[in-house]
Amino acid sequence: MKTIFYIILPIVAFLLILTNALYGHLLFVPTTEYVTTKYSVYIHLQPEWHSGSKNIIFDVTNSWYKSEDGKTNNIVNSDSEEYNSNQLQSINDKSYVELKHSFSNCQKEWQPITYGKAVDTVRHEIEYVQGNQLSTNPDISVYPDIENTNYDKSEQQIKIKNGYAQFIPICTSKDIASYDYSIKTDNNDVGFDVYFVSLSLERDNFFSNDFDYYKKSGCFAQNKQSYSGTCNDVEKDGGLIIVFPDELNPWVTKVTVNLYEKK
Repeated sequence: MKTIFYIILPIVAFLLILTNALYGHLLFVPTTEYVTTKYSVYIHLQPEWHSGSKNIIFDVTNSWYKSEDGKTNNIVNSDSEEYNSNQLQSINDKSYVELKHSFSNCQKEWQPITYGKAVDTVRHEIEYVQGNQLSTNPDISVYPDIENTNYDKSEQQIKIKNGYAQFIPICTSKDIASYDYSIKTDNNDVGFDVYFVSLSLERDNFFSNDFDYYKKSGCFAQNKQSYSGTCNDVEKDGGLIIVFPDELNPWVTKVTVNLYEKK
């Protein structure tokens, strides 16, 4: 009996993987009006940065409502997109390399592979039991509000003026949209600031006196290690700016970002 079981199980697994590869884009087409895109951004800080760790990874999930003309319904398998070429850039007078994976600039719809979806669901349930996840819906992440207790907010505002800032665009088919969002980091030594802004150029302005952001409640947070909020009436070219001080010590700092457009 066990021999038959060991034979059948690999066959079933193979058929599931094959079915997903051939028809997964049909099996996982969303039944809602939502479009979802997932991508990651890898940042490697160059030697002039003071951080002991030179690596930051942003894992982004962005969900928004489909446009009426359906221009954003091109389906992309989660394993089908390659990394872009390395891009040497600079911010705050210091250089870094940026590498993006599966980034489609809100033009394509992401569909999970079968086992990937299962793993994400199980991980979500574990985080919920542990209290690190507040949402019972495996497709929506809501993180608890956790302050950075290593130092206070006033010290954070001094530290981040010499830090690193990343812009995460929203995806929307509207001129004005409202978003639920959540952010967390696995780096327990520092806090992050997050701000909704109307334009990506505010990323560079953050390090000057010209920085402008949405100041309404829920549209920004300071010195956090985990945070969820809601920001209303964001312009379509806007997004999140996430800022860390130049004091990253683990070998890599991981940042998880979730954006959900409200109806």
